[in-house]
Amino acid sequence: MEKRRLGTSDIQITPIIMGTWQAGKVMWTGIEDNDSIKTIRAAFASGITTIDTAEMYGEGHSEQIIAAALSDVRDRVEYASKVFANHLKYDLVIAACHRSLKNLKTDYIDLYQIHWPAGSFNTEIVPIEETMAALNQLKQQGKIRSIGVSNFSCDQLAEAAQYGRIDSLQPPYSLFWRQVEKDAMPYCIENNISILAYSSLAQGLLTGKFAPGHKFDPGDNRAKNKLFQGENFARAHEAVEKLRPMAARHNCTLAQLALAWLIAQPQTSAIAGARYPEQAQDNAHAVDVQLSREELAEIDTIGSTVTHHLDENPVMWNW
Repeated sequence: MEKRRLGTSDIQITPIIMGTWQAGKVMWTGIEDNDSIKTIRAAFASGITTIDTAEMYGEGHSEQIIAAALSDVRDRVEYASKVFANHLKYDLVIAACHRSLKNLKTDYIDLYQIHWPAGSFNTEIVPIEETMAALNQLKQQGKIRSIGVSNFSCDQLAEAAQYGRIDSLQPPYSLFWRQVEKDAMPYCIENNISILAYSSLAQGLLTGKFAPGHKFDPGDNRAKNKLFQGENFARAHEAVEKLRPMAARHNCTLAQLALAWLIAQPQTSAIAGARYPEQAQDNAHAVDVQLSREELAEIDTIGSTVTHHLDENPVMWNW
């Protein structure tokens, strides 16, 4: 899998990134550690060497699962983790990073990201200058190689960039969720900041496996995802059906088609989670789907039948 440069750093990442929120188990149902380890290993074997996690995913459990899966090939993978919004004071950032290093059984993290802006989820509002000072210190010490932010608006991203080099933005971004295109994407293009799209398959909606009216377990975070509610869900299902003929023409799955569209967008790599090895392998093959300019435009039009009806709130869940 041909790699791409992360921002202006010397780090190379894969266009498809293994997402591991589900490996943390919390807010997911039916996840088994052995499956997660096999799945992460299958992603690596399929050419996906960039792995995204966070301290918040199961309070470090996801990071520990990654270590169990990949410690023997640490020099051939890129770890991306995140510090949560309740740990953005200087000393708390340092402590959180050290916990993540221990969980990941490594002495450096390739990309360390602010998971949510200060103040999110009623957390303390910490000046971005203080958080960035801690991240710059960690970078200077070699404990992290690059700095990124997640769930930041364009204004928040620009403010953070005043205090240090930001090499990536991680927003929710898929064919069915595209607010970043109107907000931060132009700034990212201008400033050579990589976009790492999460929920790139709209939490499985773009796989076509959910029938209209599907109900999630209340413990599953998708039960509160706006895309799975009422008319949004119905429109998304109709759009997925319109994508099927193009997927058939390319002899690929709907998920591969959606990922291929996403990684064709400016400076964008796609984070895709998986529960089982075959799903990770399928995600990796999205790089083999070559879409023409006309096909990208056709997919764009189909996706807009969903996105045109959404509000401007960038958060995908009714939390």
